[in-house]
Amino acid sequence: MAKDYYNTLGVEKGASQDEVKAAFRKKAHEHHPDKGGDAEKFKELNEAYQVLGNPQKRQQYDQFGSAYQNGQAGGAGGWQNAGGFSGGGFNMDFEDFGDMFGGFGDIFGFGGGRQSHEQARGRDLEMTITLDFMEAVFGTEKEVSFAKNVTCKHCHGNGAEPGSKIENCKTCSGSGRISRVQRTILGNIQTQSSCPDCGGEGKIFTQKCSKCGGAGLERDNVKLKVKVPAGIDEGESIRLSNQGEAGKKNAPAGDLYLRIRIQSHKNLKREGYDIKSEEVISIKQAVLGDKLDIETVDGALTLKIPEGTQSGTIFKLKEKGITRLRGRGRGDHYIKVTVKIPSGLSRQKKKILEDLDI
Repeated sequence: MAKDYYNTLGVEKGASQDEVKAAFRKKAHEHHPDKGGDAEKFKELNEAYQVLGNPQKRQQYDQFGSAYQNGQAGGAGGWQNAGGFSGGGFNMDFEDFGDMFGGFGDIFGFGGGRQSHEQARGRDLEMTITLDFMEAVFGTEKEVSFAKNVTCKHCHGNGAEPGSKIENCKTCSGSGRISRVQRTILGNIQTQSSCPDCGGEGKIFTQKCSKCGGAGLERDNVKLKVKVPAGIDEGESIRLSNQGEAGKKNAPAGDLYLRIRIQSHKNLKREGYDIKSEEVISIKQAVLGDKLDIETVDGALTLKIPEGTQSGTIFKLKEKGITRLRGRGRGDHYIKVTVKIPSGLSRQKKKILEDLDI
């Protein structure tokens, strides 16, 4: 009896390739044996996807139906195993399976059919630098020093003593990978792993570097000059690409992240890109008006206090705040005025206030 692959995956005959793939992804996750699913059902799903997920195979299946199942449709038996691996009657397309399951593909060692000798990039580093209030407002240049792994200068990162012979690994024939067949509940499955003799490099050398012992890395103290942009705020970070630790065997370096801490100011307070401060004035200044010298990030400025100013009044100095880090212009400076009420007045001063009747 012919198998209905469309019914197996739960899609209509006119379903698009994306719909077929999505249906397989959903059902395969549900029935995968490693997740407590039914191994036989999983085999059926994979078999259906090997056909419907391949436009050429799907076309022949639609055309020949049950004849396809018997391997009689245009040499179907010849292409049934194309692009995959047959083991115990179970055909697995490594590339599709790797795409579907990612982590599962890595478990079985085929990793989606895209092996690479490329080593992992170097480790990212993070440091904290402290700025004073004005450095954060206007930007500055800082020098940072720290220790990290760098490419070995003696062997230039390849791990071999200069002048020693480097040749292809005989164990893996220079591929960096070795293959073997494992028996599993899904049948015989071919797995791949890193070559133990060359560590996945595909190359071996007769003598390891005398300075780094073959690691291709050495420890060194480095100094960097960093431009800190105007307007940076507490807790933000500056990313310096490729300034982290060097990767093994000349792989790309990681990044360096500089986390910002800002020292507080005794009179000025930052809120976003605005500056806030407070001034205390006397009753006389509030009633008659006055001029105050105000501390700002741009230096001292004169603020006019008009007659009859009430306690709690807020004045704004437009664009006297902080430069916007990701935009134009600057924030503002807000000054809150508090009127100080005197205590312990003499009888004479009290009499004066009573006569004023204000």
